[in-house]
Amino acid sequence: MFSLNKGEGPRLLITGGNHGNELEGPLVARRIIEWLPKAQTCGNVIVLPVLNPLALQAWSRNTPLDGLNLNRVFPGRADGSVTERIADAVSRVLLPMADTIFDLHSFGPTWKCPPAATTHPIADPDLMANTVRMAEAFKLPLTLLWQHNDTAGMFDIVVQDQGKIFVCAEFGGGSVGADNLAIYEAGVRNALIALGLLGGKAEYPTFREQKSGQTLETDPSDEVKSPATGIFEPRCSVLDEVKQGDVIGVLHPLESLTAESVAIRAPSTSIVIGIASAAHVEINKAVAVVARPVKK
Repeated sequence: MFSLNKGEGPRLLITGGNHGNELEGPLVARRIIEWLPKAQTCGNVIVLPVLNPLALQAWSRNTPLDGLNLNRVFPGRADGSVTERIADAVSRVLLPMADTIFDLHSFGPTWKCPPAATTHPIADPDLMANTVRMAEAFKLPLTLLWQHNDTAGMFDIVVQDQGKIFVCAEFGGGSVGADNLAIYEAGVRNALIALGLLGGKAEYPTFREQKSGQTLETDPSDEVKSPATGIFEPRCSVLDEVKQGDVIGVLHPLESLTAESVAIRAPSTSIVIGIASAAHVEINKAVAVVARPVKK
């Protein structure tokens, strides 16, 4: 863990490695540690590159010793399993030391996702507005208001229940590339500038020749699911605009070499924000996620 205190000012906690198969977060966190001592002008920043080292060592979303997903067991238990004890330590020791939390994720090895700063719907309208502003300060191509069905035990819920700002950065998937890491790092730097922890001017990082950001929202109905077990062939890319009925991908069934392939279509006029990367999929598993502009 890295901690740098330069007096009065914002208190920020940056974490990576919540899921062990999402490598961009730990890598970007280590980059931040390299340049932060010379760049930080005030406040206190704590950087924990790997929240779950056991999962990272196993390159697994879940902790191999107990099979639990760290991002579903917060606030944890001091007398629980190893994953629950990690969540408890973060909740009791680290969270009281920060007012803003950035949790660095990616979409994992089988998905593609554009650079995005995300949050979930929050009941407190002031906290919701402040959180969205903080997410937009990353100046990534996408700011996403993401509503999940499965939110119990998530890190952000514990933080937001304390009235603190939590932004989850989601970017990448598949292979880890230098360009992706550079964009991710630039987004975090922009957010640090917006908080007042750094001097300098924020810049929009370029992704697929796009600089300007957009704010979208998605909910569980925007998950596009596979109608059968098979191999998913993507027919579009992230940030593509699609109309209702457009082909997002094709599912090639495995039960027979002569079985007819199935076109998987967009449920609405929307923007693709996540797509499975030529993956073997089970029936009723998500193969794509779409979103729409936030309603003002």
